[in-house]
Amino acid sequence: MIEAALQFLVQTIGNLFVIAVLLRFMMQLFRVPFRNPFAQFIVALTDFAVKPLRRVVPGLFGLDLACLVVALGVEFVVVVAAYWLDGFPFALAGGRVWPVMLGLAMVRLLTLTVYLIIGITLVRAVLSWVNSNSPLMPVVYELSEPFLRPLRRVVPMVANVDLTPLVLFVLCQLVLMVPILGLERALLGAL
Repeated sequence: MIEAALQFLVQTIGNLFVIAVLLRFMMQLFRVPFRNPFAQFIVALTDFAVKPLRRVVPGLFGLDLACLVVALGVEFVVVVAAYWLDGFPFALAGGRVWPVMLGLAMVRLLTLTVYLIIGITLVRAVLSWVNSNSPLMPVVYELSEPFLRPLRRVVPMVANVDLTPLVLFVLCQLVLMVPILGLERALLGAL
C-alpha cells in the first residue's frame, strides 16, 4: 500500500515537472513571448535544472536541447522508480534492462507531449468561450496554433464553428493508440 502511494507521488511530481519543462521547450520553439506571467512562472520553475545543463548541452538550430535532456532524465528516473517500487528484479535482469528503461522513458515523454497538446488545445477552446482576454490566452494561442493551423486548411468551418480542435483531439488519440502504444508494448515485451 505504501509502495503504491510512493509510486503515485513520484509519478505525479515527476510528470508535472516534465510537463513544465516541455512547456518551456515548446514556448521557445514556437517563439512565445516570455513577458507573460505564466511564461515567467514556467521559467522560474525549471531554471534550476535547465540553466546549469545549458553549459554542457548546446542548443541546436534554435532548439533548447537542455530542456529535452532534463525532461528525458526526469522521466527516466520516474520510470525506474516506478519499476523499483513495483518490485522489478533489476539485479536479475542484467545490463539489457537499462536501454529498455530509457526507451520506455522516451515513449512516456512522447505520451506526455501528446497529452500536453491536447490540454493546451482544450484550455484554448475553453478560454475562447469564457474569457478570451485572459492573460493566459496569448501563451495558449501561440502554443496551439502550430497544430491547429494546418488542420484549418483541410477542415471547413461549420456554421461559423471551428472544428479543428475536435479533429486535433481525434488525431492525438490515434497517435496515442497506434504508434505510441505499439512502441510501449514492444519495449515491455523486451523486459
